[in-house]
Amino acid sequence: MSISFPDLTQRPPRSARAKLGGYVILPRMLDKGRATIEGKNGEFHYDCPMDQHILKFLGIDAAALLEELKKGNGDGEILTWIVENQKNKHQPWEIDLWSSYHEKRGPDSDQETATFFTGKVVELGAASREDLKAWFDLLDLDDYVTFGGKP
Repeated sequence: MSISFPDLTQRPPRSARAKLGGYVILPRMLDKGRATIEGKNGEFHYDCPMDQHILKFLGIDAAALLEELKKGNGDGEILTWIVENQKNKHQPWEIDLWSSYHEKRGPDSDQETATFFTGKVVELGAASREDLKAWFDLLDLDDYVTFGGKP
């Protein structure tokens, strides 16, 4: 089955919170990869630092995954390919812990990162919001505002 590739100049990729096979980030990365193949990724970048978190966890090469995406397979078929080709095998509880960590991961690693995060929140017009704590919060807000929403 061949699927249509998303046009990320018209809408954002799926939220980093969306899961496939229990993995957060994966559906968003697949959207960006498919859009990149078609040259319709807009401001979104496949194999960005966030994508590299899941690629490393899985032990999958970004270029190899992109080649698989070029075949036009759906998410289920891509997940099957990942399970068959990943170097790092994980138990369901490990996937759950990894995903939970990333859902809550914030910019608290160093002052430079925290300053970047806060600056981006201000840039998006959401300086007064106290609910923006994690990277996924920032990504969701950025996607929403970029495509016409109000913070």
